[in-house]
Amino acid sequence: MKVKKIAVIGAGVCGLGAIKSCLEEGLEPTCFEKGSDIGGLWRYEETPDSGRAGIYKSLTCNTSKEMTSFSDYPVPDHFPNYMHNSKMMEYLRMYARHFGLMQHIEFLAKVCSVRRCPDFSSSGQWQVVVEADGKQKSYIFDGVMICSGHYTEKHLPLQEFAGIQEFRGRYLHSWEYKHPDAFAGKRVVVIGIGNSGADVAGEISRVAEQVFLSTRRGAWIWNRVWDDGNPMDTVLFTRYNRAVQKLLPSFLINRWAENKLNMRFNHANYGLQAAHRFLSHQSTFSDDLPNRIITGRVLMKPNVKEFTKTSAIFEDGTEENVDVVLFATGYTFSFPFLEDDLAILDSQHSMYKFVFPPQLEKPTLAFIGILQPVGALIPTSELQSRWAVRVFQGLKKLPSETDMMAEINRRKMKMAREFMESPRDAHRVQYIDYMDEIASELGVKPSLFSLLLCDAKLAKEVFYGPCTPYQYRLQGPGKWTGARAAILTQRDRILKPLRTRVLQPSGSSSSRWLWVARVCAVLFLSASVVIITQMIYH
Repeated sequence: MKVKKIAVIGAGVCGLGAIKSCLEEGLEPTCFEKGSDIGGLWRYEETPDSGRAGIYKSLTCNTSKEMTSFSDYPVPDHFPNYMHNSKMMEYLRMYARHFGLMQHIEFLAKVCSVRRCPDFSSSGQWQVVVEADGKQKSYIFDGVMICSGHYTEKHLPLQEFAGIQEFRGRYLHSWEYKHPDAFAGKRVVVIGIGNSGADVAGEISRVAEQVFLSTRRGAWIWNRVWDDGNPMDTVLFTRYNRAVQKLLPSFLINRWAENKLNMRFNHANYGLQAAHRFLSHQSTFSDDLPNRIITGRVLMKPNVKEFTKTSAIFEDGTEENVDVVLFATGYTFSFPFLEDDLAILDSQHSMYKFVFPPQLEKPTLAFIGILQPVGALIPTSELQSRWAVRVFQGLKKLPSETDMMAEINRRKMKMAREFMESPRDAHRVQYIDYMDEIASELGVKPSLFSLLLCDAKLAKEVFYGPCTPYQYRLQGPGKWTGARAAILTQRDRILKPLRTRVLQPSGSSSSRWLWVARVCAVLFLSASVVIITQMIYH
């Protein structure tokens, strides 16, 4: 049987997972990467390159390493729980070397066009035109996996800000921001309170004269360090918690989450009170923002009404002199190489389970990682790739176009009920729910009942512990023999990078007093039980 050839567009985290998935299923992948190296979003470069993701030098992952890793390649135990972009790149290089992925990547290769072959309805093949060394070359592939990401085309809504063209200072998008040096002594307004806006405002405030952070609707602020110092996602993203959440009405979950976040700092007092409930809109990660606000280095402001030549006028009527405007206003989806055909992608990016365009005669085109999981992207996109290549091979079949469109419309209606109308929420999915949804299509969703019968220890960790990617390697296609051990040792890998100062047990007086206190507490409880018993019977 002829080996199918697959084009993978982009060598970021999604592209690497796609190459690996192709190799697992006996497909022949060729990855075209516009840049000179792997890593995509996580590859820091001092000068941003148009059409590539741009990150700032201090960027650190918002999801912890155990939740972020590829499903059959845990992050080294000594790596920090939240990895700086340089550590993430180190991990990606290790992954690529371990599975021999580099030989399948063509660097400095820009994909110019992807269009269906004339006989697509029978062959399902694609013509891909690639430019390298100043020359264009045409290829024929049996399938295409688009892994180019969605942090390349910056959204810069200048038309919404009157007077910005007359503003004499500098304005830029967070895509261009690298480090705070250029903002020393400046008065800066940052527009937007997503993850980038909060990070950049906090970082610039250390050198700027003053930073103003402008937000239309406020935000709920998460922090990486959760109860008992554990990584937030390892505590909250468990199957047990998700089961409880499904039983509770939304208003109770909103109340619990909002009270929990307000215990750290009162959002209303800090000018961050959101106009929406917690579940209705994507929250923001920031460990530093409340500290910058309480020290006065960041001042919260409402939306900018208009700009003058030297100042910003806010909707509350206040006016502040500013030197720089930084727009942290997000990104838009862009696939300039795709032919203009609604059968591939409509204006709303309607895809079956965010992967397959439903109107194609043959399911040989897959979008990987074009979604916003409330959780880590690597394991989510990896599962998409594992499913996609099984579909390419004909080992899994998609529903009819009618059924796929019906499912897409049901999802849209559900999201419209639950979330605000916002680009950040248009492709939002719950981490465990979506992972299980794709895993069910693939046949790799862990069976808790089966585990409970044959391996109670593992079943307990799968249910009560963090829902790490290794769970999707316990059974079915792509089963990994190391999955069980990875799950049972995940807590050790969480603790190891924290315990760099080893404390030796000692017989100190404080330890002795603690022991005495515990004994006294037991004696007191015992005496209380005796007294209460005597009172009952006498």
